Amino acid sequence: MAAATIDFKNPQYYINRELSWLEFDRRCLSEARNKENPLFERLKFLSITASNLDEFFQVRVASLQDMVQAGYKKKDIAGLTATEQLTQVLAAAQVFMQQQYYTLNRQLIPALEEQGLVMVRDLSTLSKAEARFVEEYFSADVFPVLTPMAVDSSRPFPLIRNKSLNIGALLVRKETSAPGILGSGKKSKKAAKAGKEKYEFATVQVPSVLPRILLLPRTEGEPRRLVLLEDVIREYLPMLFVNYEVRCSSPYRIMRSADLDIAEDEAEDLLKEIQKQLKKRQRGDAIRLEVEKGIDEQLKKLLMTELSLQDNFVYEIDGPLDLTYLMKAYGIEGFDELREHRYAKPQPVPAFPAGSDIFEQIRKGDVFMHHPYETFDPVVKFVAAAAVDPYVLAIKQTLYRVSGNSPIIAALARAAENGKQVTVLVELKARFDEENNIGWAKELEKAGCHVIYGLQNLKTHSKITLVVRREEDGIRRYVHLGTGNYNDSTAKLYTDVGLMTCSDPIGADATAVFNMLSGYSEPRFWNKLSLAPLWLKDRFLYLIGREQRHAENGETAHIIAKMNSLCDPDVMEALYKASAAGVRIELIVRGICCLRPGIPGVSENISVRSIVGNFLEHSRIYYFENGGSPEIFAASADWMPRNLDRRVEIMFPLEEAAIKEKALHILQLELQDTVKAHIMRTDGTYDRVDRRGKELINSQLIFCEEAVRQAKALQSGHDNRTFVPRQPQETAE
Repeated sequence: MAAATIDFKNPQYYINRELSWLEFDRRCLSEARNKENPLFERLKFLSITASNLDEFFQVRVASLQDMVQAGYKKKDIAGLTATEQLTQVLAAAQVFMQQQYYTLNRQLIPALEEQGLVMVRDLSTLSKAEARFVEEYFSADVFPVLTPMAVDSSRPFPLIRNKSLNIGALLVRKETSAPGILGSGKKSKKAAKAGKEKYEFATVQVPSVLPRILLLPRTEGEPRRLVLLEDVIREYLPMLFVNYEVRCSSPYRIMRSADLDIAEDEAEDLLKEIQKQLKKRQRGDAIRLEVEKGIDEQLKKLLMTELSLQDNFVYEIDGPLDLTYLMKAYGIEGFDELREHRYAKPQPVPAFPAGSDIFEQIRKGDVFMHHPYETFDPVVKFVAAAAVDPYVLAIKQTLYRVSGNSPIIAALARAAENGKQVTVLVELKARFDEENNIGWAKELEKAGCHVIYGLQNLKTHSKITLVVRREEDGIRRYVHLGTGNYNDSTAKLYTDVGLMTCSDPIGADATAVFNMLSGYSEPRFWNKLSLAPLWLKDRFLYLIGREQRHAENGETAHIIAKMNSLCDPDVMEALYKASAAGVRIELIVRGICCLRPGIPGVSENISVRSIVGNFLEHSRIYYFENGGSPEIFAASADWMPRNLDRRVEIMFPLEEAAIKEKALHILQLELQDTVKAHIMRTDGTYDRVDRRGKELINSQLIFCEEAVRQAKALQSGHDNRTFVPRQPQETAE
């Protein structure tokens, strides 16, 4: 089939975004099921799948529900209406949650018991010593914190907080007791004659201020046993409702829409508007109800009615609700042999020996960093050194997500107090970090920084820092550009790359970026940087089209692109056209991928792989063969409409030969991964790499080993700015 006759917009060539995301969470779940992983690491992955699913419902499912209620009829790229998407997503989520609990109940809990860690769900099986311990703990620590809430004609159904764990109960008054505040306690004559009782509903929130896991006392040599807080409360529920019989009780948990509806065009004060919207997040529409399997039908129907939910939004759970508690189980002391120890801690960056002057080292040449294999400390020290350097005149930085006790925030505040010009763009619309960022913005303003609260109708997602310094030969601009956030905590968990440079063209572009963010100054041209939403998308389309033209001219044409998500229709269509022209396209996409590889005549030259491992793959690196003169870029942007059309993003070139070699090495090693890689099939599902006869290559582990070798070379006095090649590993049988 000639490329000119192909309809590259055919919905059959694309995968729905939401269903593709669920496939990503299944890949995380496969790590929880993978017996090659240490047992506690499997617990962690199962917890991650639950946390992922929570956010998915709060944002994506809530958005679909809004579209359905609004009567939105437009079809997505895969040809599905909002109603069709919601139906398929809810059904797929039901299956996924069943797989989660199968993994917990049939694989992980038995394996934990074999290792001497037992979860006790039935408190009637406790020993006398354990029961006494639990009762004393409930009386002393739990009971004073609890607030039971009744529902009757004078007390409406209470606001159930988003993601909180609760216990609902149906109560009936003991006939021998005097009337109480929940009601008269007497059966109506009609109910008595029919043999029915009138139930009262009450609910109690499981307090999040107390540990959900309670370790029971044990004697030496015995297994560690634990109980969950909700089971303890449920056991002693009658103590909360004196004179009432608890006829049934069940834990339940609701998920609410977390999408903020911010009318930025009308908001005079964006900070106040976001603060107001944050309060609504706790009382947004319910979009998921989780209940215990076997819950009393009357209790379930009551909850569904009060929350205005239909059956397909209700999930009956065969096990403890909210699996994120498994991350707490991961932290239980002991069991060290059940955790992962092969991955080294972040290593020093060779270009920055201990005690060296960071500005002097950058002047020697551009520095490329690969986190978390190499430490994020130089980025923190870059800002901290600038804050106290007498020759530094100004610091400018964008902040999207920062850590809870951010050293970068502290350094920026110190710089302002030292009289330097400090400009910080704090993105208030960073989802689930809005409240945190508001706090940081106020603290920076108090210190004397000029704070910009993002741009109207755009999120500023770019990662850039500019330091302006007066030196003997004049003003010099030092710039850090990265693919990840200025968050020293997540920098130990996410894979990202960053560049430090004092290149004049990039310095000039960095100045232009901040002038554009703080005012209305858009430069006539850019030297090296490409920005969204101005023309980054056009740049990507040009680079893909250039490879297509090379292929059509019979030249070698090759694209390697690593990113978090791929769902931009224009970019995918361009990739299809390039593939049809003969361009070899290798995609490394961690999460959503709406493109289908392997379609004859359309995408048979495209391969897609996803790596799910010890670290969260987060870097964005783009390689274009360019007829034998390769160009490599790193960026804060994925190939998604939100990144290319609705956010401020930056792509920067990697130009020095050693840096290009290292960036290409990252891509090539991940393309060779046979341990943590999943290969996408045309139908959108993923398979692990068939390792038979292949070398066992765990790219993340090898990057760790390379960083360790570089650090040893640095200690021996060798200033090595390039990577140390990996050593061959064992081959699978």
